[in-house]
Amino acid sequence: MKKNHLLTLWLVFLTYLTVFALFIILALNKLIDWTFFLNMAFMQKLPILLSLILVVGITSLVGVFAYYLVVRYYQKIIRQQLHWLVVGNYEHPILSKPLWLNYYLPINLQSHIEMIQELKEKLISLSQEVQELSAIPQYVGKETKEEILTAERHRLARELHDSVSQQLFAAMMMLSAINEQADQLPANLQKSLSLVEKIINESQSEMRALLLHLRPVNLEDKSLKEGIKALLTELTSKVNMTITWELDDVHLPYGIEDHLFRIVQELLSNTLRHSKANSLEVYLKESSEYIILKVVDDGIGFDTKLTSSSPGSYGLLNMKERVTSMGGTCKIISFPDKGTIIEIKIPITKK
Repeated sequence: MKKNHLLTLWLVFLTYLTVFALFIILALNKLIDWTFFLNMAFMQKLPILLSLILVVGITSLVGVFAYYLVVRYYQKIIRQQLHWLVVGNYEHPILSKPLWLNYYLPINLQSHIEMIQELKEKLISLSQEVQELSAIPQYVGKETKEEILTAERHRLARELHDSVSQQLFAAMMMLSAINEQADQLPANLQKSLSLVEKIINESQSEMRALLLHLRPVNLEDKSLKEGIKALLTELTSKVNMTITWELDDVHLPYGIEDHLFRIVQELLSNTLRHSKANSLEVYLKESSEYIILKVVDDGIGFDTKLTSSSPGSYGLLNMKERVTSMGGTCKIISFPDKGTIIEIKIPITKK
């Protein structure tokens, strides 16, 4: 038998025991001055039976009033429970509050109490289902988006390399052949050829940066150090820029390493396309609490207060989003004509 049921029976038993005790007192009124309890002098002159009826009536009134207070109390509890269900706090202590005597409440209150508990369980269940259902499309959508972006990057990289890049190379070869006979050309044509050569060189640099940005975003079974080193070594042979690096052999979860590798690609792409730098330094260091990625160039720099409107701002915003998703921080120090320093810190998760 439930505790609240036992408590109810016990209280009923005590009520009847009290009435019985009063009856005994009345029966022995010659030995006990029970007027102390009733505080009515005329009661001494009433018959015992009438006195008993009066006492039982008073006891009943007290019981009815107590029952009324209990009902009001449970109505208040029900209102509070509904309030917390509406605001979505399904774990509030009042929703788990033991409800004594509820089996002896009016039928409508009993049904309200039962419906509130059922409603609580259904709301919790629906909340969990909504979270699960909302998570699945986001996950699938994200994966689909990444797959589409990767495939599109590969397609664009192939087309740029096989068509535009080759055409730029052919144009440069033809221009070199023409330059061998440039002495025989008028001065204005020589000046135009020099301008065309400059434009083609800049286009080739832009093409290298685009191909770097569009290349595969994963490390392809390399460590982070190996991937960055291979990237910088390849870049050194293709661009007219002094590139130095210091790389620690860090080991992170595979997804984190891929994110950092992609960040390095975006930083290098931005540097090649916008900085006009002569030198580039890349550092990858591991401390007790952080992985620190630092990229320094001596290029034209920019005003960090105008990042949203500066060249390469879209790449920087993407990079910051990646850093934030890993729980890291990104600090950018740059001034016009003073170069740029970008430092990224990623916390090391303790297992």
